[in-house]
Amino acid sequence: MTVSEISSRPFDAVLCDLDNVIRFYDLAPLAELERAVGLTEGTTARAAYAPELDLPLLLGAITTEEWVDSIASALSDRVPRTSARELAMALADAPFRADDVVVALLRRVRGHMPLVLVTNATLELERDLESMGLADLAHHVVSSARVGVAKPGREIYEIAAGRAGVTTHRCLFVDDRLENVDAAIALGMTGLHYREPADLQKVLGFLPDD
Repeated sequence: MTVSEISSRPFDAVLCDLDNVIRFYDLAPLAELERAVGLTEGTTARAAYAPELDLPLLLGAITTEEWVDSIASALSDRVPRTSARELAMALADAPFRADDVVVALLRRVRGHMPLVLVTNATLELERDLESMGLADLAHHVVSSARVGVAKPGREIYEIAAGRAGVTTHRCLFVDDRLENVDAAIALGMTGLHYREPADLQKVLGFLPDD
């Protein structure tokens, strides 16, 4: 890429979320279990992702096993304890896949500028990336469980920009959660509220074909 092409780029690094952008979970088996015990679909996830249960996991303060125990406890007033634990395990062990279209786009990004994954994740993130064949997808990975701060907190964005080696106003931040995108924009980043691969394709349209 020439100097003139670099100077005309809208940003010099891409900071990208993982879940619901790159990685997607299959919660159908969990929903089937919920129906079998008389719970509405999504009950387990609502309990599990309540901040008081979820945030300690995402900050690396508890293990996934401890998180499962806390979910089971939260559900035990609605279903028998054995069923509550089965539901919690079904959520924690839900199968996942990577979106091949998004992965291809991000591998293209990596060839032209720094790519950093910025994710609220557990201490098992590295293993998960390896299992999807994505351990080498990004130049850097900023995981909330490793750095001790989570989105939309300001510090995790600053850490990610630092890893990329660029100022915040020269970063594109991609996330499916609007509050996380708004926090990035407040720091001067270009923000993309992700809904489908076409969103990413459009904002990366200036990159040359490989």
